[in-house]
Order: sequence, then structure tokens, then C-alpha cells
Amino acid sequence: MNLIIDVGNTKAKIAIFSKGKLLRKNSLPHAELKPELKSWIKKYKSLKKVIIASVGPIKDTHFNYLPKSLEKIIVSSKTGIPFTNKYNTPKTLGVDRVALVAAAARLYPKKNVLVIDAGSCITFDFINSKNEYLGGAISPGIRLRYEALHNFTANLPLLDAKMPANYLGRSTNSSIHSGVIYGLINEIQGVIDTYKENWSDLTVILTGGDAKLLSKRLKNSIFANPNFLLIGLNEILEFNT
Repeated sequence: MNLIIDVGNTKAKIAIFSKGKLLRKNSLPHAELKPELKSWIKKYKSLKKVIIASVGPIKDTHFNYLPKSLEKIIVSSKTGIPFTNKYNTPKTLGVDRVALVAAAARLYPKKNVLVIDAGSCITFDFINSKNEYLGGAISPGIRLRYEALHNFTANLPLLDAKMPANYLGRSTNSSIHSGVIYGLINEIQGVIDTYKENWSDLTVILTGGDAKLLSKRLKNSIFANPNFLLIGLNEILEFNT
């Protein structure tokens, strides 16, 4: 059994995999991570390996309480990966993006794949049919867009994300919702269309915390997979052990 730990900017995700299958997962605030992990370790006696990927505020030293009997991988730029990385600055490539590409390499071999992760940031990552990662893009996520409108203007309120009933905003609040949500949907749609112009038989994966909100409004055929990053981390763990 494998223990997967993904520390994001706002929350942490943990999962249990056995023979490549996801058995259990949880998403929780950073403050609840340690007691939850201790509970899981106590319950799952067959755990053998653990992988840790953190882009959030929790550092690697936080996990010193994990049993030393667990074979541990901490994802970094030096970690072995199941694809060829042609990114010009591999040391700056986020471990979350590495995991997403690893999942694409595992689940869609010999395919051109664009992975879109709708989280704190919107990331676009492309791996071609030759198993080569070529790069992608990083854009502000939904929450960042709402916060930017509020923080950098004098009078606009800070709103919670909401799918507007109509693209035509008829109040300040509905105009903000329309601008943020439809603006992002059109951005994602435009990126997909651009990739499709340059890469045939493109497979598009949408994942991340805001994927559910966005997926129904996108025109192109996409595969929504909320567990894509966890699958990728498990693949990296297996690849290195």
C-alpha cells in the first residue's frame, strides 16, 4: 500500500493506493493534516511507501513523525520521472505540475495530452505522443481573480465564486461573477483551441478544485478527473521504488 500526501496552497490531500487503485482519499485544512495522517497510519498496517509533494506552507520537516519503516520519496527536481522533461527551467517546475504530467504519461501513453488544473492557479501542461513534456502556462485561478478585483480597486466587493445565471451582468455583483467565470471559461477554451490547431488528436484533462464549476460550460470534449494529481504522485512513487 502507498500513502500519498499532496500539500497545496490552501488545503492538503491524502490518499491510499493499492496495486494502482485508489482506495481512500481526503481533502483537509493544513492544521488537520498531522492528526489525520496519524490516524490513517494506525489503521492501515500494510503501508509500505509514502510520497510527499508540497507547494504549500508545510515544509518537509513537518513529516518527521511518519514511521521510519515507510520508504519515503519527497518530490523535487531531482526525483525520477516517467517522462522526458524538456522544460527550459526544470528546477523551477512545480511538483504539482510534475505529478499531473506523470499521470498523463501513465494513463494516456503515446497521446498528445493537455492537462488543465483549476486550483489556486490555472496551470496548463502539455505532453506529446513521444512522452516529452514541452511546457505550458500559469494563470490566476478563480479565487485570485475575485481577490484581485477587490484588493486593487476602491469599491468592488469580495465575492465567493458563483456561476452567473447569464453572461450579461445586470448589477455589480453579477458583473463580477460574469467577468471572472466567463472570462476564465473563454480563456481556457481559447487555450484548448490553440493547442488543437497545432497538435492532432489532442486529449484534454480537466482537474483541480474548481474543475466541477467550469467543466459543464466548456465546449470542447474534455475528461474531468478530480484524482489526476494523486494518480500522478502514485505513479512517481512506483517509478522510483
